[in-house]
Amino acid sequence: MPIGVLIVDDEAPARERLKRLLADIEGVELIGQAEGGVQAVEMIERERPDLVLLDIQMPGLDGFGVIEALEDPPPIIFVTAYDEYAIRAFEVNALDYLLKPFSRERLEKAVRRAQEALAEEQDFAMRLGPLLESLATQGRYLTRLAVRDHDRICVLDADEVDWIDVEDEQVMVHVGDRAYLIRRTLTELEARLDPAHFFRAHRSAIVNLSRVKEVIPWFKGSHKLRLTTGAEVDLSRARARALRKILGW
Repeated sequence: MPIGVLIVDDEAPARERLKRLLADIEGVELIGQAEGGVQAVEMIERERPDLVLLDIQMPGLDGFGVIEALEDPPPIIFVTAYDEYAIRAFEVNALDYLLKPFSRERLEKAVRRAQEALAEEQDFAMRLGPLLESLATQGRYLTRLAVRDHDRICVLDADEVDWIDVEDEQVMVHVGDRAYLIRRTLTELEARLDPAHFFRAHRSAIVNLSRVKEVIPWFKGSHKLRLTTGAEVDLSRARARALRKILGW
């Protein structure tokens, strides 16, 4: 039975080349093409491909953002023209990567490797976790967030975000008077957002430091943060000490 493959690349010539090369590889069925990250997330969730050939450098939502927007990522073969530090991480954590320009033989080798891994029923979501952790340790912080607005996926610039909290066991991203669902835990977001701009104020909230307007004393050594939007976020006693060092109050 052929494996269903989805191509994701923002450049039409690159998609067409992959399409031609895949046509010559036995046991492969192309099920679709996505021109960008948001479309890729939607198609992956809808089509459930066996394998995704995913470009890294894309406007809007890049390849890393696609992975982080998915609750259960499928097997991924990364496609890149550069970014050496990412390639080193892929060698350890990803299924495979293709460095442009690559040959048909190199693509076929990657696809065969994917077929073998699928036959062994490997846990690909677990495999991608260390990749995202390694990117965080290298200082590659999120600049965009893929969030849910009912049945749509929206991409937000990180600096648009006012604060993030947990409501009814769901993580919500607040921008002005809007709140969007995101499929990440606060701990994951804390690790992936730049600590120079985002601060864990409480076990259930992260704030954008540029939105903090007032620090209001509260009960028993705790505080509240009043944001420029008027929203108030709890600041725990332990985190108040950390914030005092940052803001110098």
